[in-house]
Amino acid sequence: MTAVCGNASMKKSRACANPRHHYVFTMEAPRSYREFWPFYVREHLNPTTRLFHFIGTAGVLLFLAAALATRNAWWLLAMPLCGYGFAWAAHAFVERNEPATFTHPFWSLIGDFHMFVMMAMGRMSAEVERHREGVRLDGLRK
Repeated sequence: MTAVCGNASMKKSRACANPRHHYVFTMEAPRSYREFWPFYVREHLNPTTRLFHFIGTAGVLLFLAAALATRNAWWLLAMPLCGYGFAWAAHAFVERNEPATFTHPFWSLIGDFHMFVMMAMGRMSAEVERHREGVRLDGLRK
């Protein structure tokens, strides 16, 4: 295990001058979705990031419904554009971290729908608090 700054832009630095950044310890990458979920949650701490994901996932479901209702497969092309567009914008401009899609694409997709359902049920904020502390995905060994 090695110590790194918890800020994604400082992930390789041992000497981070910002006292608000916390240090985390790296560990092995998750081997199952159950292990991945807490990391995924910590990549979505900002409520605005979660809202962008919710809007994108809702759009994906609406485009799927449109494709089925109209029997027009062109709607299916809009699904990834909507889902990833909102999610990646949130990670780039709000959370300022790298989307989990790049390192764990399948689990990230499952995580998006998992988070969508938890948000719809009003349980995601509590889940964030439960998993807030711990290792971030950018602190894992590849």
